[in-house]
Amino acid sequence: MPDHTPRPWENGWNADTSRTPGTRRLWLAGALALATVVACVTAIALDGTDPGPATAPAAAGAPTDHGPGLLSFASPSTRTASPPKGTGTAPSTAPQSAVSPSAEPPASPAKSPPGHGSSQHPPKSAARGTSVRSVNYPDRYWHISGDYVNLDPVVPAADRSAASFTVVKGLADSSCYSFTTSDGGYLRHRNFLLRAEQDDGTALFRQDATFCPRPSPCPGATMLESVNYPGRFLRHQNFRLKLDPYQNTDLYRADSAFLLVDTPA
Repeated sequence: MPDHTPRPWENGWNADTSRTPGTRRLWLAGALALATVVACVTAIALDGTDPGPATAPAAAGAPTDHGPGLLSFASPSTRTASPPKGTGTAPSTAPQSAVSPSAEPPASPAKSPPGHGSSQHPPKSAARGTSVRSVNYPDRYWHISGDYVNLDPVVPAADRSAASFTVVKGLADSSCYSFTTSDGGYLRHRNFLLRAEQDDGTALFRQDATFCPRPSPCPGATMLESVNYPGRFLRHQNFRLKLDPYQNTDLYRADSAFLLVDTPA
């Protein structure tokens, strides 16, 4: 097939050898780059003059836009809400029960004056002839029967000495009481029962024979608390005197209430 491709030398013109080959393409690329830069500058200028609609501030923890390709998160606040003072814990809804004065044993001060809180006072001198009468059995008195002390009715005159005592300062505590017997012995508790025994000179005997007067709910009466067993009081039960822990009952308070009176004639 014949070749009809025109050749420059056949048309009478020769190739331009005065400029470097490819220069036109370079000029075209430069013009395109310049146009792109102008467009970007124009867009930036327009964006700076028009802030656009206001937007709500980003919530804590929400992503914050800082421009194309940049994504960051707002730092959470370091302050945390704390309950007001005094409300750190929920208040108890259970009402506090009112405690009756009689629900607790009588106060036991370390050094209480004799007869404190009671109208009962020991004789100012060590005079004989004091008996101890029950409040809820007013015809019965402390009475030595054998080795024990019982609550008995008025005894015959020949046996009155067994129901008559001398109230002296406590052997173990001078602010409390000790009870001497007609034969020179003392009333003391042993195995929590009240007995009449001779002083053996021991510290234990002196403590066992010392009783501190405490106020009684019964008017004019006295309760007698052990000096070495605080919280235990002398009371009669089955008409025998014993040392018993305090109980919040009317019967206990009545059984442990006594009056110091003159020995019946």
